[in-house]
Amino acid sequence: MYEQLLNLIAASIKLSDRDEALCRQYFEPVLQPKNRVIEEEGKIPKHLYFIVSGFVRLFHYNDKGDEVTTHINCPPGFITSYFHFINQTISNENLECITDCELLRITKNDLETLTRESQAFKDFSILVFQQSLSYNEKRSKELASLTAEQRYKNLMEEHPDILHNVPLQYIASFLGMNPKSLSRIRKQIIK
Repeated sequence: MYEQLLNLIAASIKLSDRDEALCRQYFEPVLQPKNRVIEEEGKIPKHLYFIVSGFVRLFHYNDKGDEVTTHINCPPGFITSYFHFINQTISNENLECITDCELLRITKNDLETLTRESQAFKDFSILVFQQSLSYNEKRSKELASLTAEQRYKNLMEEHPDILHNVPLQYIASFLGMNPKSLSRIRKQIIK
């Protein structure tokens, strides 16, 4: 399970044998079933997750009690309620496995230890943080400036696997629309 993470890191940062051993020491492999909430709102997030296989979503409930999917992640990638994980504060978000998932997880304390002990992991953590900021900025701009159809087409181009593995109601919520609007857009694109 570690190879995907190690390969992802090695694509941008040189890893020593010691770095690889530290990765195996601090990241814990876990298998989670479909529809399992692995981090709950009202609690401090315990782990940062690396997705080896499967699809995971981050969601919260709006004031009407409806689920709002704010993030869908597919392999390989990291996911957690970042703000609350980093600051160790109570989260208002849930992290749920959409499909059966193979994950590597690490606690905040172990992540801090790992980045202290390994310059490679420290550098990689900074890179992941920068990519996360860039992604969130891009996503905010898209939600504010693109039409629903343009957002869907972007998702088709950038993450087609999500369209084949994630239920439509989660995709619609993630794109900022209701499922009926998404169905209408999909029918128009197919024509």
